[in-house]
Amino acid sequence: MKISTFSRHLREGTRNVVRNGWMTFASISSIAISLFILGIFVLITLNVNDIASQIEDQVEINVYLEVNTPQDQITELQTQIQGLQGVKTIKFVSKEEGLVYLRQKLGESGKALLDGFEGENNPLNDAFTVEVDDPRNVAVVADQISALNADKDPKPIYKVNYGKGTVEALFKVTQIVRWVGFGIVILLSFTAVFLIANTIKITILARRKEISIMKMVGATNSFIRWPFFIEGALLGFVGSIIPAVVILGGYWKLLNLSSLNLNLLMIELTPFGKIAPTMIALLLGIGIVIGIWGSLISVRKFLRV
Repeated sequence: MKISTFSRHLREGTRNVVRNGWMTFASISSIAISLFILGIFVLITLNVNDIASQIEDQVEINVYLEVNTPQDQITELQTQIQGLQGVKTIKFVSKEEGLVYLRQKLGESGKALLDGFEGENNPLNDAFTVEVDDPRNVAVVADQISALNADKDPKPIYKVNYGKGTVEALFKVTQIVRWVGFGIVILLSFTAVFLIANTIKITILARRKEISIMKMVGATNSFIRWPFFIEGALLGFVGSIIPAVVILGGYWKLLNLSSLNLNLLMIELTPFGKIAPTMIALLLGIGIVIGIWGSLISVRKFLRV
């Protein structure tokens, strides 16, 4: 295609967007509203998946040691656990460190309960905190650690705890949440496509005479299609920019609210810098593609003259 011809199509497509006032407004509004609803659910789904991953990553194994376990046996056990398949990191937590952590966790109201437990009166056990490379393998790794106790005398491991039962239920819930969110987004995507495409069809239907006349005077199909191609792309672009700006602007304010504090839950919302490119690419991509697709599909039926 010649540059001059493309420039003509670009001018014509842009002029059509401006000239068709209310129909253009209706198309852009339909795209914006549909993509706004879709974008909100995508935003929620991305955050739910991120939070679910954070919760899963917090799953760890606590290996409590018997009181007065010799240091050489502790070192040997640590080496053996580190060598197990699926173990990512292992950290030794002395009973003194455990007491400090417990005081921090209980806060001011619980400190009085722990007075007098320093030194020899400390009732806690030394322990290992084990992090696995895949949270879903936590039960398998815990069983492997427990098995290390079998051939040792005296046995160094008092108890292996990873929240059995609770962890399995957690994984089931997070999986269900992910699939439900994915299903809602897919359903809304099809709904948005239907609404937007039909609105654009109505827009072009109002100009069927113009298309028929161009066809009768000898204009080729591609010559007729190109302005509508550009017009659909512009409608989709403008209609997707609006919800993208509104959603991301609202999300930015949400992240900066002083009252929004999830630190106590050890979770956080997806950072703006991570979610913004995904949302922009998704909304712009869907908007432009649907705008073009709706225009071309609608024009096709009027080219059979």
